[in-house]
Amino acid sequence: MLMHTKPQSALAFDISGLAPDIQLQILSSDFNRSLFSRFPEKLLGIDTNAKTIKGEKYGIKTAILYLMPSDMSGVMLCAMAKIAGCEGPCLFTAGRGAMSNVMLSRLRKTLYFNQYRDQFMAQLSREVDREKAKAKRQGYILIVRPNGTSDIRFENIPVDGFDSIMARHSDIQWYDYTKLANRKSVPANYDLTFSYSGVPAYAPYVAKAVAKGERIAVVFRNRATVETMLANGETFLGLPVVDGDDTDIRHLDAKGVIVALYAKGKARRDQSGFVVG
Repeated sequence: MLMHTKPQSALAFDISGLAPDIQLQILSSDFNRSLFSRFPEKLLGIDTNAKTIKGEKYGIKTAILYLMPSDMSGVMLCAMAKIAGCEGPCLFTAGRGAMSNVMLSRLRKTLYFNQYRDQFMAQLSREVDREKAKAKRQGYILIVRPNGTSDIRFENIPVDGFDSIMARHSDIQWYDYTKLANRKSVPANYDLTFSYSGVPAYAPYVAKAVAKGERIAVVFRNRATVETMLANGETFLGLPVVDGDDTDIRHLDAKGVIVALYAKGKARRDQSGFVVG
């Protein structure tokens, strides 16, 4: 359990571990002060991007928890980010300067997770119950991705007297992408797709994932590259390639395949080795 120190006056969170410019952005705005003086009203987003919305044609609604990646909250939430070289091209990439309202919202959720872990997990569990019931009323099945922009071992965090939130909600399909190749004792209802990077220091972890027969997500430079590979039946790392951009319903994909994604936004310019091509 992470312990929190006494927060600054009128704030619900200790922001002393944040970068000075982010602290100033929070403290110098009445709106932002008000935002950080209370806990988030909602943690999960439902079908908040184009790819998860595509899952609706299969009768599936997708709930995703978006937090701050890497150590942008003052606590490292993506243990392999530096080794894998994925901090820069991360689809969350914040850049420099003022944080957007979306980023501030995610930061507040992350501070809540870091500093009030039990309360955070209890709220997350209640939201899963509500969203599951709502999806059922609408004729859908709910699946949940807890690491939208982080890489936390949620299978090791207890909630409501259960060993994990997956155990608490054993009737829900959970899934994530991860760069952690050594995750053990993962619940049966928590599907993980290993995330590739071509950075040399990360090669041993990729080799371990291939040897274990994991499903591996690879980000290619553009959609045309992916389409060519699919049309020609090409392989990558000696494994067959499947299209990963039709939906985000990864647990329906076979193991031992390459899930081909393509770079979007700033990631198209990445030269670290995270993006292939």
